[in-house]
Amino acid sequence: MVMSGFFRVGVWQNFFRAWKGGYSGNLEGEGFTLGGVYVIGAGRQGVLLEHREKEFGDKVSLPSVLEAAEKIKPQAS
Repeated sequence: MVMSGFFRVGVWQNFFRAWKGGYSGNLEGEGFTLGGVYVIGAGRQGVLLEHREKEFGDKVSLPSVLEAAEKIKPQAS
């Protein structure tokens, strides 16, 4: 994904969006590992939301994370 990720238009759009927004986070490290977000429910609920980056800078929708978190039911002790 190193070279193919470099030539994708979406990667550059995400880069410029972050740059214009003043991103100043941790820029050290490999930089070629894609991330993801999981919301996992209690007990047998399992995975309520799964978001895997398809390209660098692909962000999860905050409303979908909040919606999935609201579906978590407390587990009886």
